[in-house]
Amino acid sequence: MNINLWDPTNLDLISAFVISYLLGVVHGITPDEHTWPITFSYSVGSYSTRGGFKAGAIFSAGFTLQRAILSEIAYFALAGIFMTAWAFGITYVMVGIAMAAAGIYISRKGKYAHFHIIENYLGKIFHLHVHEDDQNEREMEHKANPVIHDLKPIPLRLAFVHGVIAGFGFGAFALIIYTVLAPAMPSPLFGFVPGLLFGLGTMTMQVVFGMGFGKWMQSKRNLTKEGIAYVARSVSRYVLTYGGYAFIIAGIAILAFPGLLNYGINTGIKVHNLHTLGFGFFLVIFSVAIIGLVGYRKSLKTAQRDYKQSFSNTQREKNKMNSIQQNGKP
Repeated sequence: MNINLWDPTNLDLISAFVISYLLGVVHGITPDEHTWPITFSYSVGSYSTRGGFKAGAIFSAGFTLQRAILSEIAYFALAGIFMTAWAFGITYVMVGIAMAAAGIYISRKGKYAHFHIIENYLGKIFHLHVHEDDQNEREMEHKANPVIHDLKPIPLRLAFVHGVIAGFGFGAFALIIYTVLAPAMPSPLFGFVPGLLFGLGTMTMQVVFGMGFGKWMQSKRNLTKEGIAYVARSVSRYVLTYGGYAFIIAGIAILAFPGLLNYGINTGIKVHNLHTLGFGFFLVIFSVAIIGLVGYRKSLKTAQRDYKQSFSNTQREKNKMNSIQQNGKP
């Protein structure tokens, strides 16, 4: 078995399969603009280990499906049309639109976009408009959770759509999958396998990170459950909305100046995504680290203010229970 993740050549079938999966694992670990911002925002917004698992798995499922399809296309040497600066820029724009739309959805009060198929004398046409949520339902929710009312739950189903869109991005990993491993398959029946295994490798690590992000949010013991929910949804809103805008601007910049993709800082680290810190790496840092940190600090400050009394009551109840357990009386 010949396992070389940096320069895979002269491969047998098993080696190609193992390398495809391991490349996906490395892809899931290293900072990547097509995975980390989305997984982070959805996982944090779920504010639980289980929710983080679901977010990572759902997003990666869409990503894996797309990579498997494109791997099959690459077997027939047709993937080149997706490996251009033009395709890269379009992918950034589409990812940005999807992120921003999800962020706006979270922050809108009682409104959601909805498609109808209207039939008239011209035939069937699609119509997009906005529905208002039920007024009584909104009032009940507001009474129960006055702060959270302004932020809708994280729409995990959109994570799958994000995964499909993000899968069109390409880089060092995609080049190896589409130009080396997929064409090396013995027949069209195996053409999709490298992309599938790569996606599953990415899924492995994205699920782990998703659980970690969700667990981290859940560990904020100085907040009530409602406060944690507010911070989680608010951070997601920041990263999705403003990170989405950043992706759109980045995509437009690449379309206008394709040469931007050629610039990078050579680190000498012989690991894909870390060997050269380019455009995508700094987009991850801005979207997740900077926007995420700013959103977290602002959201935490608001939650601590609005849930201060609620937290005090909760703490008094805990102290009372501890006193009963220790002394047998309050």
